[in-house]
Amino acid sequence: MPAKDVYHNVVIKALEKDSWLITDDPFKLKCGTKDLYIDLGAEKLIAAEKGQQKIAVEIKSFLNPSPVTDLENALGQFILYYDILEEQGSDRILYLAIPQRTYTEIFTESIGKILLKKDRLRLLVFDPKQEVIVQWIP
Repeated sequence: MPAKDVYHNVVIKALEKDSWLITDDPFKLKCGTKDLYIDLGAEKLIAAEKGQQKIAVEIKSFLNPSPVTDLENALGQFILYYDILEEQGSDRILYLAIPQRTYTEIFTESIGKILLKKDRLRLLVFDPKQEVIVQWIP
């Protein structure tokens, strides 16, 4: 089992406040002989006629001295998990959960804007102090 991110419980509380049910902690992925773990799996009843929405959430704190290195690592992990979920025909949508500070520092700058413009990432932006989700992108 991988170590939990410093914001793991914060993101759980934020998702629960937003009426998500945590179904997997962690969400296990199996690819060939390799076991991988996405931090969380969650479901939400969106409307009776629309059924359930399912997500998988990888949480990243971006606490290292180089936010670019953290971004590179997070992006590589996101792409790996995204491609495996897609290959396996999963109905879960993968999100990268980041603190609001990280969003402001990276994703309002050119480097982050390029990633968002190319639709390479789905972000769940949370406020660690309030333990709430402040933005879903897209």
